[in-house]
Amino acid sequence: MSDQPFEERILDGLDDEQRAVATTLAGPLCVLAGAGTGKTRAITHRIAYGVHTGVYKPQQVLAVTFTARAAAEMRTRLRDLGAGGVQARTFHAAALRQLQYFWPSAVGGPLPALVDHKAQLIAEAARRLRLSTDRAAIRDVAAEIEWAKVSMLMPDSYVAAAAGRAEPAGMDLTTVARIFSAYEDLKIDRNLIDFEDVLLTTVGILQEDEKVAATVRSQYRHFVVDEYQDVSPLQQRLLDLWLGDRQELCVVGDASQTIYSFTGATSRHLLDFTSRYEGAQVVRLVRDYRSTPQVVRLANTLLAARSSEVDRRAGATSWSAPLELVAQRPAGPEPVFTACTDDEAEAAEVARRIGELLASGVPASEIAILFRTNGQSEAYEQALASAGIGYQLRGGERFFARREVRDALLQLRAAARAEGEDDVPQQVRDVLSSLGYTSTAPQTSGAVREKWESLAALVGLADELSRTRESFSLRMFVAELEERSAAQHAPTVQGVTLASLHSAKGLEWDAVFLVGLSEGLMPISFADTQEAIDEERRLLYVGITRARAHLALSWSTSRSPGGRATRKPSRFLDALRPAGTGGRQFRQPAARKVRKSAAPAVCRVCGKALGTGSERKMGRCGDCPATYREETFEALRGWRLEEARDKDVPAFVVFTDATLIAIAEAKPQTLEELGELAGVGSAKLERYGEAVIDIISRND
Repeated sequence: MSDQPFEERILDGLDDEQRAVATTLAGPLCVLAGAGTGKTRAITHRIAYGVHTGVYKPQQVLAVTFTARAAAEMRTRLRDLGAGGVQARTFHAAALRQLQYFWPSAVGGPLPALVDHKAQLIAEAARRLRLSTDRAAIRDVAAEIEWAKVSMLMPDSYVAAAAGRAEPAGMDLTTVARIFSAYEDLKIDRNLIDFEDVLLTTVGILQEDEKVAATVRSQYRHFVVDEYQDVSPLQQRLLDLWLGDRQELCVVGDASQTIYSFTGATSRHLLDFTSRYEGAQVVRLVRDYRSTPQVVRLANTLLAARSSEVDRRAGATSWSAPLELVAQRPAGPEPVFTACTDDEAEAAEVARRIGELLASGVPASEIAILFRTNGQSEAYEQALASAGIGYQLRGGERFFARREVRDALLQLRAAARAEGEDDVPQQVRDVLSSLGYTSTAPQTSGAVREKWESLAALVGLADELSRTRESFSLRMFVAELEERSAAQHAPTVQGVTLASLHSAKGLEWDAVFLVGLSEGLMPISFADTQEAIDEERRLLYVGITRARAHLALSWSTSRSPGGRATRKPSRFLDALRPAGTGGRQFRQPAARKVRKSAAPAVCRVCGKALGTGSERKMGRCGDCPATYREETFEALRGWRLEEARDKDVPAFVVFTDATLIAIAEAKPQTLEELGELAGVGSAKLERYGEAVIDIISRND
């Protein structure tokens, strides 16, 4: 046992910059932490060092992050460092706890019920206004309402503030504001609040009731905010009210990982920190302990190549520039770039390479396939299933909601009441064997394999915790599982992870496959401003920096087998891939231009002015001869009918006849060309663009 004081041992193993973070315990501190640089380690050791030196009382520290999983991980680390009394929560969880406590005295009566999902209420609000919506439109409107509320906008102020934003679901902003207002009325009528209301109401109480504000400020004296680049204006307002006139705040973030602007997140608060808090200390963490030099070099190159990803405000400080990571790991394999003929071929190639990695000893749980949109996952699910490779879809059924996991918890609780003689991992194995757990995985796929993987994840967690926790008991293991269940902090499941780039934030794997890297998907087709394209670049940067050693980037030149090779690799790859990789280097396309007002439209056939909206969409007079092939038009109509039936909406909601005719006559070969046609907005381009281009290529 070392004679070194425990508080000094807390600092062991930290590099110079991490140690600077851990020992700076007073005043405003801004930690600029690049991907893989050990930011969570630095701030948890800072909190623990403050507690063990007596500078902090654990009950007076509030650490805030953005996901329940990250908060649970932080609590676990703090507990292991002897600082278990510190509160680590998400903004919403911290606000909800305060709201539940203060509501009876500040407002009176029971706290309204919390709305888990907005969809049903938004659909009802739209019906009251006699508006036709499908599931996709409801989803888009829900996201827009969430953006408005975290931006602290109400229905009457939304339209002016949202000017210039893309129209959700093709609806004009006034219509969205009407749905927004009807949604709010429904909540009031039924005594309901949503997640944004939790923050808004807490802010309102703290602003209006000085006694409540004083109580909160006496409870919490020191604040730590992780992922500070993702703070919304509403969350920043809540943080300001928690702080009052104090400056005991440590923030951690990386502007190059700002990928949630569509939810209201802004890196402005991070970039303005030293201006707002005079004398604030700044520490940069740039030593990357996660990734090999090859991966780090690619990530640095991607940011260095961007055209204008710097803060554009006058007087920006020098540290607002991207952090350049410095790799600390030994060299590894070079990233692999692959061009495939179609989506199926790309998925099959990825599955083949994953098979090779598995054969070489890389665990399935250390492999991930990351894509831009959730709709891309199906091809990879099929390819992995065909290859007999297990997988888990991040964002699918929650781990603790699975039946076998619920049954396991019941059995483990019962066993914990009569603690056995064996060590905890063996007791867990004995209990779970009655539910189907075996020491070797079943040689099958599907439900049997998925059930085994869930039980194996519980066994693996028992093994891990028994190694790191002293006097670990089965009761402690059950308590850990119950806490993780409440926070949705799932253990590692043995299977390849399929996830969107957004949902992969904060995670890492030994091997990462970045797929579908073609124009229209990366950057996404509706990223038609420089700011939006910059964010797409940051999203790819996040994807690259998830990989520890193996990194593969791929794209396909057509959507389906036999289709015309009209796709181009992402412009972001031009600076990354070796010359000649996947064929010639394609010219970087310019950002899609916003259509401007033009002279009166004229018929392409007879030259007369077009008088109706239908004629303007078609580009010709209604009585002038059509110039499309009948087979193409019928193929488009057949596809539209299937889409309408699938979404349970009238066919014209997908595309009107006039728009279909315009598409059939224009025969667009790229998403950019399709987006230039009247009647094809950004939402429809994202939803239907790939399918339409595929139909045109097969029928032209």
